[in-house]
Amino acid sequence: MRIGYKLSAEGFGPKELIRQAVRAEQAGFDFVEISDHYHPWLDVQGHSPFAWTVLGAIAAKTDRIGLATGVTCPSVRYHPAIIAQAAATLAIMSDNRFTLGIGAGERLNEHVVGQGFPSVHGRHERLREALEIINLLWQGGYQSYQGKHLQLEDARVFDLPDRLPVIAVAAGGRQAAELAAELGTGLFATEPRADLVETFTGAGGSGPRYAEVPMAWAATEEAGVQEALKTTRWAVTGWKVMSELPNPANFEAASATVTADDIRKQFAVGPDPEPYAEAVQKYVDAGFDHIVLQNAGPDPDGFLDFFAKELKDKLT
Repeated sequence: MRIGYKLSAEGFGPKELIRQAVRAEQAGFDFVEISDHYHPWLDVQGHSPFAWTVLGAIAAKTDRIGLATGVTCPSVRYHPAIIAQAAATLAIMSDNRFTLGIGAGERLNEHVVGQGFPSVHGRHERLREALEIINLLWQGGYQSYQGKHLQLEDARVFDLPDRLPVIAVAAGGRQAAELAAELGTGLFATEPRADLVETFTGAGGSGPRYAEVPMAWAATEEAGVQEALKTTRWAVTGWKVMSELPNPANFEAASATVTADDIRKQFAVGPDPEPYAEAVQKYVDAGFDHIVLQNAGPDPDGFLDFFAKELKDKLT
């Protein structure tokens, strides 16, 4: 099992994210994962730097820790040819420490380029085409592609790493988990669902299985709950809400009735390591082997120290 630290690009500026990544390496994390957003979920979070620039700086400032996007949509705001090039470059810069996490996207980030946001069926069609284009370009040479939604014309990624990055495909259902096995080389999820892992492996998937575990570390349980309620209450609204709303103001309205009890039901909170270990174990039991600790607490340095001194040994 590998343990990762989630870099909340919605909650911190670029220099702070780089600093946290360096500290995560020092604390003993195996990898860091960064969200690839254009907007934060809520205005109170206040940030959303360009993830790929941050990742390049982290690659230069660290030696051992793995890097991952969690996750990039390669089919609306970006063209997959750009993501194929960016991921290949980052793999070289990091000496093969990079994993490309990709998914079908959220309206929050993709509508900004003025092309609308597809239906669920349409965005999964686009995700398939994007994966086909990325894999085609990573074969080397000049490539062209004519899809229903996406096209590629005489394109070549000149700088390819000696080992291609893992492509971990985000899945919330059977169709995406099967796609992860067919055109990806890993799985990405946000729930401890054994059925997703079983679908992935049953369809021939054999790569790493990533999952995010929500938590809010603080010196007291109440402090953790209140910080998560302030900045991360959007996370309890469910994927049908999270994928469809266009701006932070909409998430403010949609999450207005979330309560402290709702946070307690979904997040491990407080200063005791046991609830965190128990939360992680649910994902391990479901078959995930790359566990991302997604801390929404008020003190990232306190959480990193907590991991190094109290939690890490309980997870390995």
